[in-house]
Amino acid sequence: MLYIANARENDAMVVLQRQLLEEAQHQSELNHQRIAQMYRMQERLRKRFIEVNGFIKDCADKKRTAETIIRQQEAQHDELTKGIDEFKRSISVLNAFRTDLKATVREFEPYERVLDEVVEKSDIFVSPKDCLDRCDALMLAQVEINELENKKLQEIEEMRLRMVKITNEAALTVLGLKNDLAKLERSYNQSRALGLRWETTLSLCKDTISNNDLDKDRALDGLQILYRMLCKRRDLDAHFNRRDVEKTVDFIKREIELLNLVLRELEKSSTKGSKSAPQDGALCGAQL
Repeated sequence: MLYIANARENDAMVVLQRQLLEEAQHQSELNHQRIAQMYRMQERLRKRFIEVNGFIKDCADKKRTAETIIRQQEAQHDELTKGIDEFKRSISVLNAFRTDLKATVREFEPYERVLDEVVEKSDIFVSPKDCLDRCDALMLAQVEINELENKKLQEIEEMRLRMVKITNEAALTVLGLKNDLAKLERSYNQSRALGLRWETTLSLCKDTISNNDLDKDRALDGLQILYRMLCKRRDLDAHFNRRDVEKTVDFIKREIELLNLVLRELEKSSTKGSKSAPQDGALCGAQL
């Protein structure tokens, strides 16, 4: 019974599964159809979007072009408006000039009649225009003469100013040379005084050096004489010359020490016969 029940339940489940599978297949087919429809719709929308986007870009370009044209037209309109205003002002100025010219013509009509009478009665002038041309030529010549006169006067003034400038520069140059000469003179006097002082100093140094050399020569001569006297006293030959100062002084020092020792020995002696020796020693000390 359990098996029968399970088999029936299994059959029912198989039937249900088959139905569900069929429904799932049907639903899958519907989904595929919907997806295909959606792809077709997406493609149509993409094409439509491209068309609309291109239309929008064309509209934007046309808008920009229209705005540029509008700005150009506005600028041209402003320029034309300014030109019209200028022409209006020119026309008003010309109308005023026309009125003034008519008044001037009416004012100079008597002069014109006088000029015609002068030309008729004169043999010099051919026509009023000839008379006016000659008058203009005279006026231009007078103007040129005045300009030439002013130019020459200006050139003369420039020459005068140039001469004044050159004179001032020369005066400044002479003054500077005088100052330089005074500086050089002061420097010369200072150098001369300094040279005299140095000459005095050098003369003093020269005299001092000469005196020192003389004293040195005298001292060397004295040492040489004393050395020869001591050598002669001891019956020795003088081997040291004048340039051997150290050896000469050492020899004299030894001899003096020896003489001092002899004097001390003689002073200790109390005999009467020994008094002659101290006298000789004293004589030698006096000679030293």
